Amino acid sequence: MPGISDRLNKAVTSLTPPPIPLVLDWAKEYKGDYGPMLNVSQAVPGYPSHPKLYKWLSEAAASSDFSSYGAVKGDDLLRANLATHLTSLFGAHVDFEETQITSGCNQAFYAALLTLAAPGEKVLLTNPCFFNHEYSLRLLGLEPGFVDCKQEYCFVPQLEDIEAAIDHKTKALVVISPNNPTGAVYPAEDLAKIFDLCRAKGIWLVMDETYRDFLPAGQTRPHSLFQKDNWRDTLVQLYSFSKAYAIPGHRIGAVTANRTICEEIEKTVDNLQICAPRAAQYAVAMGLAELGDWRAKNAGIMAQRAEAFKTAIISANGWEIAASGAYFAYVRHPMQNLGALEVTERLAKEFGILSVPGEFFGRGQERFIRFSFANTEPAELEPLAERLNAMASSVD
Repeated sequence: MPGISDRLNKAVTSLTPPPIPLVLDWAKEYKGDYGPMLNVSQAVPGYPSHPKLYKWLSEAAASSDFSSYGAVKGDDLLRANLATHLTSLFGAHVDFEETQITSGCNQAFYAALLTLAAPGEKVLLTNPCFFNHEYSLRLLGLEPGFVDCKQEYCFVPQLEDIEAAIDHKTKALVVISPNNPTGAVYPAEDLAKIFDLCRAKGIWLVMDETYRDFLPAGQTRPHSLFQKDNWRDTLVQLYSFSKAYAIPGHRIGAVTANRTICEEIEKTVDNLQICAPRAAQYAVAMGLAELGDWRAKNAGIMAQRAEAFKTAIISANGWEIAASGAYFAYVRHPMQNLGALEVTERLAKEFGILSVPGEFFGRGQERFIRFSFANTEPAELEPLAERLNAMASSVD
């Protein structure tokens, strides 16, 4: 009889183990020579949620009203408040029926792509890409295609490269802005051109906007795509409440798309989880209505952490920020003869820095490392340059 692994689904067994747990395991071997472990690996908000949100969570969790199954599309209050919020944010009407609540943005992506494309069809991702997106496509039997993003353009995909990657099998293009892993914020005019290209080619533009609440100072609207009369023919927007409300463990996300797509996504969500967590839906619905000022304040906190990270890197000899923005910086390391996987493993085990190697995000990324400064106070980043320099010196 074949071995156990040989009898399992190859779409699953061919995937590498989840990257973040692997990185966290490296920390177990750090002996503390350079002080406390500096964890800049995972996109986790480094501050608690608002006290009101905890109160709403507690009230809902203790109520029998939220202990039963909810609507597969999501609770009415959250969908209505989300539609109102989107209408205000983007300056164009978004209808209640154009929203679908999911259990986190990963589920939003999975359910949306399960609806938009069939096994054997192609979905384009940017390279570097968010590894969960690639893994999900492979699990769904979809063919991932890649649009290489270049450092000279701060890893923003170029229109001619996207067009060259589209072929007869392509059903959708997925973009993340602000980007994971690079942090790059795609200019609104670039997104408008990408939208127009996708519409002309008859493919879906799937936009993951998990980090849209942390745009650079002075930029409140990520783009104006919802102001286009034809947005419903092309755009599918994904979102996570995890970062904006500092509740990643409660798993609430959303899809915004035309009614027909939402009706079809409802079928997939019903078979994935039936409904998103009810208590968290209530808390987030209340937060959308009442915590706007708090969300804006947190965007300022994140901007301060981004500046503190940049200051630290300036003092690190040979380390170069290739792109940065909300939550992340994508850094080029100076060790020409080492890949990022080896560099990050040594950084963790010997120098007390947890980060994520570029190899986890796609081909050709061996010189890059993703740092997430979201969960670190500016003072915690002060030892970063010393440790990075020590790592580089140990290789010379």
